Amino acid sequence: MKAPPPYEPARLEERAALAPALGDPRTWPVASWPDPQPLPEGLAPVAPFDYALLPDRLRPWVQDVADRMQCPPDFVAVPMVAALGNLIGRRCAIRPQARSDWQEFPNLWGCIVGRPGMMKSPAMMAALAPLVRLEARALEEWTAAQGQWRAESEIAKARAEARKSEATRALRKDPNALVDVANFLLPDADEAPVLRRYTVASATVEALAEKLIENPRGLLVVRDELPGWLAGLDREDAAELRAFLMTGWNGKDGWTFDRIGRGHRRVPAVCLGVIGGAQPGPLGEYLRAAMRGGASDDGMLARFGLLVWPETGGAWKNVDRYPDGPAKDAAFQVFEELDALDPLARGAEQEAPDGPPFLRFDPEALEAFTEWRTGFEAELRTGEMYPALESHLAKYRKLVPALALAFHLADGHHGPVGFASTLRALHWSVYLQTHARRCYGVAQSGEADTARRILERVRKGDLAREGFGSRDVWRPGWSGLADQKRVAEGLGLLVELGHLEEWQEPSRTKPRTLYAVNPKAVPVRH
Repeated sequence: MKAPPPYEPARLEERAALAPALGDPRTWPVASWPDPQPLPEGLAPVAPFDYALLPDRLRPWVQDVADRMQCPPDFVAVPMVAALGNLIGRRCAIRPQARSDWQEFPNLWGCIVGRPGMMKSPAMMAALAPLVRLEARALEEWTAAQGQWRAESEIAKARAEARKSEATRALRKDPNALVDVANFLLPDADEAPVLRRYTVASATVEALAEKLIENPRGLLVVRDELPGWLAGLDREDAAELRAFLMTGWNGKDGWTFDRIGRGHRRVPAVCLGVIGGAQPGPLGEYLRAAMRGGASDDGMLARFGLLVWPETGGAWKNVDRYPDGPAKDAAFQVFEELDALDPLARGAEQEAPDGPPFLRFDPEALEAFTEWRTGFEAELRTGEMYPALESHLAKYRKLVPALALAFHLADGHHGPVGFASTLRALHWSVYLQTHARRCYGVAQSGEADTARRILERVRKGDLAREGFGSRDVWRPGWSGLADQKRVAEGLGLLVELGHLEEWQEPSRTKPRTLYAVNPKAVPVRH
């Protein structure tokens, strides 16, 4: 047998060409390194709220509330729009394409971000006041119906008992007497009246599921401080509730649960919205945990499409006047009309008797939406966004058509969703993107400071360009780099943004994780 040729190592140029595939960044040519993305600096600028983003009949009321409370209009507008969409819920969907069966429901998730004392909670409560009024009326009607039902049930029961007593007496006199068996049967009770609910605080899966069975339209979960609530959902014992809530975001999927003593229960379609507030600090911590791949890294926060963090500076003035009555009445009337919405009367289609009615875009609106989506999808596919931000913006595929539908119905339009409502929704996407970039950017601010300190140590020659470990960073005790956790976060950000390349140095024992420096990030000084 002919002996195999002797092994010859690859030449340096061959090794350099193969290095990206082999995973050894020490031999990568400069050209093969990615262009590093800049580190985030401070708060990213955000677009101010434009009142033209609101339906005509809601605009004056939002203006009045924001002015009297001296708070950013975003704090009023976002909860009101969330309430608007969730009031429609599963009663009407939108199909954003001309022929496909892709459809979305307008149940929306929102979060308003601001420092303590910036009137977040009062503004949100003012925005949700139309739902509170609807709930109060529903409770009043249910209370009256409940009383009537109980009275009728007692009367029916008394009549049945009387018939039973009469039949019993007849049988005592004559055991062979003919008696209608029905006399001994209690009548089937009429179903008890159901209380219409619009909002809920989070509860157990069973409680939420029961409420959704009674309210198939959907419900809006209202929370004052979202980060603490979301962090609580990270616990192992809250896993089922977290999954249930996330299922409720698309409004399409059912949920089945079995409980001892309660039997089998099924929600045909879980439809939930969420609205709440957040302080910058807790929100940043939650986002950082998610971006590090913790329990929060499952897309929960990405579902909060209506995520805003407006500027809260400027001069304060004392505003002491009565609410604008006509503006309030007009806004509340919008909610009254949507509460009584008949989608079929508005021109919606329905493919099956038990299927949800739906609307499509008219030709002009479809063209505008398709043009926007074409550019939007191209941007998502560049691979240049932070993964967490990319996941968040990807949810705009639902958000934009859902907003267009909500605005269309709120303005009282009939037939296909028109250009004006669609254009308004597209402007919302531009506005919201700036706020999303601010929120996700601040989550990286702490890591960014640590990352800058690491790069500075590289520039000074304290860390080897060809590879250094995390211990090499924190062990010397340099200012801002003595904490192992913070160092790990900073290194992770530098890898994510292409300043460093993580690789495993072979070893006879345990491989060591090292970080090679991108020469484009820190050029060698000659």
